[in-house]
Amino acid sequence: MFKRLNSIRYSYIQAQLTTVFFVSITLLIVLTFIDITVDLEWLNQINIILFSLVHFMVGSIFAILIGFRSSGRLKSQIDDLSVMIMQLSRGNYHSRFRLEEAGEVSRIGVELNELAKKLDDQVHYLQRLADEKAAYAERAHKIATIEERQRLARDLHDSVSQQLFALTMMSKAVVRGIEKHPEKAQQQVADLAETAMKAQTEMRALLLHLRPIHLSDQSLTDGIHNLIAELKTKSAIEFQVKIDQITDLPRFTEEHLFRIIQEGLSNTLRHADATVVKIFLKQEPEHLFVHLADNGHGFDWSLADQKKTSYGLKTMRERSEEIGGQFNLRTKKGEGTYIDIRVPFPRQEANT
Repeated sequence: MFKRLNSIRYSYIQAQLTTVFFVSITLLIVLTFIDITVDLEWLNQINIILFSLVHFMVGSIFAILIGFRSSGRLKSQIDDLSVMIMQLSRGNYHSRFRLEEAGEVSRIGVELNELAKKLDDQVHYLQRLADEKAAYAERAHKIATIEERQRLARDLHDSVSQQLFALTMMSKAVVRGIEKHPEKAQQQVADLAETAMKAQTEMRALLLHLRPIHLSDQSLTDGIHNLIAELKTKSAIEFQVKIDQITDLPRFTEEHLFRIIQEGLSNTLRHADATVVKIFLKQEPEHLFVHLADNGHGFDWSLADQKKTSYGLKTMRERSEEIGGQFNLRTKKGEGTYIDIRVPFPRQEANT
């Protein structure tokens, strides 16, 4: 009830009635003043009051009729504006306000029509941008898949394929010489076992690259522990692991760190011939510190035959830089390899 009394139509009628009321009061005062100053027989207090009341009643009837009629058009225009705004809020940007005549309401309608056109254009632009982004992501995924397949094919051809070929030739030599030269055949069998072990290690490292890149629903700590537990069942390497319970780490950073550690372990399996691997993750006040170390052969950066190793290390460095980290490598022939990574991780930003 009170909401209806606050509507535009009743506000119009109220304004008209207020005008009639003040006009009646003014007329009553004027007639009273005339009665006091000029002595007229027909003008007395009763006639003045009756005339004022009749004027107020008749004027109120006309005020209600005129206010109701004159406010109807404005109410209809405001209702159209309300419908237009509701359509825009629901995403129907093709709606347009019907312009009938010049005025303030029509000017608002013109602005709403321009706003609807701009929103409609932005929606089309965003849809086109989303389609282009999806197509670009699909192309990038295909290119990355092709590059990864080519890299795995090169690694299989350069390492496992050659080692299998060597195993074939060595096994044939052992078969031919086992009766004539048993002592030499025994040494060839030992070489055969060593080559098979290298091929197996190389294959494990390649299979490690085929693991899922993403952590899915796992945390970085759980993902690393699961990765190490799997490697323990497939290799004789001793793993020394110390990982802090890291919280509030962005998902993008977790996945990159997991991929960096995965790449580092793959390089160790393929090239280091290590017996001990150390993995430390420590959450410092301003940084996340990652330390990877092994007691393997190590290598010399000046040598030209380290392309595979340098490719993996280049990938690790690039991933570190993508998350704002610093990548440091220390290695020397016969003294193992040590990798330190520091990723900015302010605690207050993480909590925020």
